[in-house]
Amino acid sequence: MTATKSTLEIKLDKKITSFLKQSRTKKFRFELKRDITYADFLSNKMLIIVAIRTGIPYSLFELIRHHTPFTENDWAVFLGISTKSLHRYKASSEHYFKPIHSEKIIEMAEVTKVGLDIFGDMNKLKLWLHTPNYALGDLKPIELLKDSYGKELVIGELVRINHGILV
Repeated sequence: MTATKSTLEIKLDKKITSFLKQSRTKKFRFELKRDITYADFLSNKMLIIVAIRTGIPYSLFELIRHHTPFTENDWAVFLGISTKSLHRYKASSEHYFKPIHSEKIIEMAEVTKVGLDIFGDMNKLKLWLHTPNYALGDLKPIELLKDSYGKELVIGELVRINHGILV
């Protein structure tokens, strides 16, 4: 990927900082001493926990959705809701996803980050996700992303590819 940030990445950085500044909870004592980038957020487990427990707002989800290789139908399957429900979330201006859905949104963001770090290109990542993989039981990696254990298998395979370990 290029060193220059896209407009979408800049929007994600701003939205993450704004969201975290607004979502401080009494259970977690943290102070944002600087703006947080999307990459910083995805590498900080404590911030991820705060986001999950607060609930991802639809506006942040929309930015994350556009930064991933997944379709609206994919997202509906991952979240275990209908596309019609996704549209209802969008219609209510400041709707927050439940923690279970927020966690899944962040998991898919993590898969995308790891995939882009390895392939360097969204189209290559998308092709890999939709191609049966011998190391994953001849399943398409996207088919495994429906649950957390499958997500871990997919990330594990991406890490092995990054280290040149091909099965």
